[in-house]
Amino acid sequence: MAIEGPLRELGIHDVFQLLDLSRKSGTLRVTSQVRRNQGTVWFDGGAIVYAEVRSNPHPLGELLLRAGKISEGDLRMARDLQGRGDPRRLGDILVASGSLTRRELERQVRFQVEEVIFEVIGWQEGYFAFHEGPLTGLNAEAAVRIPTEALLMEGARRIDEWSRIERYVPHVGVIPVLSGEDGGEGGMDLLPPEWEVLALIDGERSVRGIAQELGRSEFAVARTIFGLASASVLRMHDPGGTATRASAPVADVDQALARIDAALDSHDLDGARAAAESLVQSQGDNARSHAALGHVLLTQGLLAEGEEATRRALTLDPMLGEAHRQLGDVLVMRGRFADAVEWWRRWLTVEAHAAADTHARAATEAAIAAAERLDAYLRGRHGG
Repeated sequence: MAIEGPLRELGIHDVFQLLDLSRKSGTLRVTSQVRRNQGTVWFDGGAIVYAEVRSNPHPLGELLLRAGKISEGDLRMARDLQGRGDPRRLGDILVASGSLTRRELERQVRFQVEEVIFEVIGWQEGYFAFHEGPLTGLNAEAAVRIPTEALLMEGARRIDEWSRIERYVPHVGVIPVLSGEDGGEGGMDLLPPEWEVLALIDGERSVRGIAQELGRSEFAVARTIFGLASASVLRMHDPGGTATRASAPVADVDQALARIDAALDSHDLDGARAAAESLVQSQGDNARSHAALGHVLLTQGLLAEGEEATRRALTLDPMLGEAHRQLGDVLVMRGRFADAVEWWRRWLTVEAHAAADTHARAATEAAIAAAERLDAYLRGRHGG
C-alpha cells in the first residue's frame, strides 16, 4: 500500500499521526526541492524505529566520538574488524568490546533518530511517499522503538520555541561571532554549555558545525546561541553575504528582492534561486520571500515546487496580490484552466483599488478569456 502526496494537502504531522493510528509498517520518504533535502523514516507497527536525513548524514561512530563516549582507538578497532569481514554492526562491536554500554548505544541511536524527526516535521513544503511492507534499507546500529505521539508533542514544542530563536538564529547555517560590545561575557555568569559553545566560536563554524563538534543537537546549540545573542555576546553572520547585528533582521527584504530581480534580468537563474532560498531561510515568515522563490522556481520550469512556494506565500498573507496572479500563472501552465481563472480574478479584485499596471490588468483579462475558451473546448471534447 502506498500513501503519497504534497505536504500542502496533508501536513507532515497528519502523515505521522495517520501511520501511528493505523499501526503501519514501512518506509516514509519526505522530499523538499526547496530545501534540496530528503528525510527517510522507518515505521514498525506505527512506532518509529529509525530515521535519517540527507543533509545531516552523521555516522554513529562519529557522534559517539564527538560526544566523548568512545575513543578514536575504540572506533578504529571496530572499523578494522568490519573491514576484515566482521558482519556485526558497529554498535554491537563496541558493546561487545566493552567500549560502550548497550544502554548508552541505544540512547545515542535514539538521539540520532529524534533529531532527524524534529527536522523533518518542521517542513511545510514538499512531498511525502509511504510504502508499506518489510523494513528495507534499515541501517540502524541498535534497535530502538520510539512512540510517534511522544515525538510529535516534543516536535511541536520545539517548533514553537524556534519561532523565538529565529529572531537571532534564522537558520543553522549562520555563523556566530563575538559581538565585541560592552556587557559581553566578562560581566556574565555563564553556564557550562554556554562556555562550551563560546570555546568553538572562531568566525568559521556555523551553528550546525558547532553542534556536530559538540555532539549535541542543533536545536540545543541554537537555543544556547540565542541566549548569548540576546545578551549581546554574539551576533550572526550569514555566509551568503549578509552580516547582521544580534537584534536586527537577517536581510532587508526589499534589497533582497531587488537582487533576485537583477539576477533574473541577467538570466542568472542559479544565482536568483540561491538568493531566493537564502531570503526564505532568513525571512521565513515573510510572504513576499516565498512568492519570490515561487517566481524563480517557475522561471526554472519547476512547476510543482513553484506552486508550493506560492501557496505558502498566500498562507502567510492571503491578500498578497502578486501571489494571486502568480498562482494563476502556474495553474494554467499545469493545465488547470478553471482554477487559474479563479486566481486571476482574485488578483483583479485584490488590486482593484491599487495603482496596478494597466497593461498587466489588460493582459490578465485577456488571459482569463483565453483560458475560459480553452477550458470550455476541452470539456466539450472530452465530456468534462
